[in-house]
Amino acid sequence: MSARRKARKRAIDILFGADVRETSLADALESARAVASAEPERASSWPYAQQIVQGILAHLPEIDTAIRAASTSWPLERMPAVDRAVLRLGAWELLHNNEVPPAVAISESVELVQELSTEASGGFVHGVLRTIGENTGTGEALPRQ
Repeated sequence: MSARRKARKRAIDILFGADVRETSLADALESARAVASAEPERASSWPYAQQIVQGILAHLPEIDTAIRAASTSWPLERMPAVDRAVLRLGAWELLHNNEVPPAVAISESVELVQELSTEASGGFVHGVLRTIGENTGTGEALPRQ
């Protein structure tokens, strides 16, 4: 598994944990930072995980607005917490990380949600992120499911 993939999983853990524990994302990030400093064997995935969570924290209202606009079937608050975490990660990569091609952001998010959530979540996440990509002009060569 690549360092970026591990970083995405760590970021999802932080996002999901903050959501289900109803703690602030900033506090969850600080707790994860403390754990990361005690686990040097996981150092390769920490910088990007931290970048993801900090980026989501900085742009959360915009990210959530984009997800709400793209999800016609489920309100953000009613989505499973893991799906919401993956959508926030994918939306951040689409909207705020030019280093990740849109097709990669979507594919990685779909693979992660298929691994971590329900069978139907892959198609749902794909559709929402594809719509976000198309609505923001990053939709060139987006993968079809």
